[in-house]
Order: sequence, then C-alpha cells, then structure tokens
Amino acid sequence: MVEVVRGQQSVPRRTRRMWLRIFLVGLVLWVATVAVIFLTGNPNLIPTLVLLGSFLVPVTFVAWAFERRGTGELTAGLVFSTFLTGGVLGVLGASVLEAYLLYPSPWLFFGVGLIEEAVKVVALMVLTRHLQTRSLRDGMILGAAVGFGFAAFESAGYAFTALFTVDGLSIIQLVQTELIRSLLAPVGHGLWTAILGGILFATSRHGRFTITGKLILAYLGVSVLHGLWDSMHSVALYLTLLLAEGEQVRPSPQGWLIEPSVEQVNLFTVMEWAGLAVISIIGIAWLVVLWHRSARLDRDARPIPVPPSRYGTGY
Repeated sequence: MVEVVRGQQSVPRRTRRMWLRIFLVGLVLWVATVAVIFLTGNPNLIPTLVLLGSFLVPVTFVAWAFERRGTGELTAGLVFSTFLTGGVLGVLGASVLEAYLLYPSPWLFFGVGLIEEAVKVVALMVLTRHLQTRSLRDGMILGAAVGFGFAAFESAGYAFTALFTVDGLSIIQLVQTELIRSLLAPVGHGLWTAILGGILFATSRHGRFTITGKLILAYLGVSVLHGLWDSMHSVALYLTLLLAEGEQVRPSPQGWLIEPSVEQVNLFTVMEWAGLAVISIIGIAWLVVLWHRSARLDRDARPIPVPPSRYGTGY
C-alpha cells in the first residue's frame, strides 16, 4: 500500500536505494570500459568512457534526491526530462551569453556565475511552469536535476577536450579529468541550483513564479559561490605569491615566468583545496537549512491525494 503522510508520497521499498544500485553498476561499467580501452586501444570506446564518467555521479545524486520527493506531481519522467532538457538548455544558453557578454577581466568568473545560474533557473522555470503544487523540497530536487544535468554535459565537454594533447590522444588525462570532476560534482552546479530552485518554488504565489527580493538575494548568493569556486585557482596563486618566500622570477618572450619552490607548490595546493572546501561547506550548510525547513513544512502540511503507485499494493 502507498501511504500518504503529511503531503508526501511514501517510496515503495523496491525503489529505495536505487541510487546506490545505479552508482555501483555504473562504476563497474566505467572501470571495465577503462580497462578494455587500455587493453585493446579501441578508440570507439572513448565516447562510452566520456558519457559514463560524466553522467554517473550526477545521475546518482538526482536518483537519491528523487527518492526524497515531496509530492506526487514529481514523477520520474519529469525529473528525467528536467535533467536532460534543463542541462542542455543551460549549457547552450550559457555558451551563447558568455561568448557575447564576457571579456577577460578580474571579475570574469563572477560573470560566469551570474550567467550560468541565471540560465539554469530560467530553464527550471520553463520546464516546471505547469506544476500545480510547488513545494520547497520539490524545487530543490528539480533544481538539482537541472544543475546536475548542466554539470554532466559540461563535464563531458571537459573530458573530451582533455583527451587531446600535443602528444596525441591521452586516455590517462581523460580519466583524471573525469575522476576530479566526479569528486567535485556534488558540491557544484547541482548544489547551487538546488538552493535556488527551492527558494524559487517557496516564493511562488498563486501558481506563478514570482521574482522576490529573497529570490534575488539567493541568486546573487549562489552566483558569488559559483564565481569564487571558478576563481579559486587564481586566488590561491595570488595568495601563494603574497605569502610564500623564495620565488624566482625570470623574463621570457611570453612574459614573466615563475619557478615555484617546493614550499610554494605545497602552499598553493593547500590554499586551493581549502578554499574549495570552505565554499562547499557554505553551500552544503545553506542546503541543509532549506532541507530542514522543507521537513517542517511537510510536517505541518495536510495530506493530499497521490496517484496510485505503478507497483500496485502490498507496500
């Protein structure tokens, strides 16, 4: 039997932990693909490697979030279409706007954050405009779907680009790129758009999305986190040059080159990862606060009708 508890649809037992099965099966397939490519050198498997490595973590997190949906309107089909369509619309819109609006400057990455977060939330609004019920929790889940879709397609592009080096094709560099981006994916696009999507849904009125001061502040906040994340490499470099001693500078036809000392390399690495960790903690803390707020709203909500489960009765 499907239970309706304070506005939520219980998830059938057989669908629980589906995210874990998706991750484990996908990971085995990705490792197998890497092994076969190195054993056979078959270049036809490269697209399989790129797609598996780029989509595995985003799809896993979307599946995990879907199991915690708030209303019956949030179907697997809606989340899947939001993931794919929202991701594609996001990367296309961001590519066009960044090409025409951004120029090299110290504020470049903050411009990237403003543009990418804007196109993602617009894609979310377009794809969910028909929903009758817009809860904070569902907004977070659908926002995460758009964000992780964006991250998946973006990672596929980075992985494909990493494949080409001056010495030819580099499978090792491709694998390294996928590993790093997969590890960082949970605290990137999906996290930021989940925050913005939750606030967007929470501030909607009378079945329409409303641009409120709270939504604008949230948009600026996640854009700043996005910009800091993208610029952390440069920030860590400047701080390293400012704080560490022993740097050696020499002129070259291309400008001034710096030969870093071991101390500088270690300090730079620590600062870059520490900065990313701080940004991640801020984003996760923000998300947790919203999630707990959605839980309180669910406890106070009255039960609503939910469509019958396709798994029938017995649960």
